[in-house]
Amino acid sequence: QVQLVESGGGLVQAGGSLRLSCVGSGRTFSSRTMGWFRQAPGKEREFVSAITRGDSTYYGDSVKGRFTISRANSKNTVSLQMNSLRPEDTAVYYCAVTKAIYSTIYAKSSYDYWGQGTQVTVSS
Repeated sequence: QVQLVESGGGLVQAGGSLRLSCVGSGRTFSSRTMGWFRQAPGKEREFVSAITRGDSTYYGDSVKGRFTISRANSKNTVSLQMNSLRPEDTAVYYCAVTKAIYSTIYAKSSYDYWGQGTQVTVSS
């Protein structure tokens, strides 16, 4: 059974940092793009960041320059270093893995596997 398990969420003051991690099991994801989405209450789930099998990285406009995505050598772990956090970053953060073939890295529909989510709360 394929599973993605996120960790590292929590409560932090504005300007602080958190590091999210996601570990996959049940199959290897080395050939897939891995990414992060987030969903705030009452809002659509939105793209945050992704990293391809070749280590190319992509970021949503609202997090560019503040968040950094990376993946471990095993390729089954993806991390998201979040700096200079803002109250508007408050959301449930989800780890995801793309389908073998997808049209755009930014769309939820391109992703096959999802974690259960981890809450990030940034206080002002």
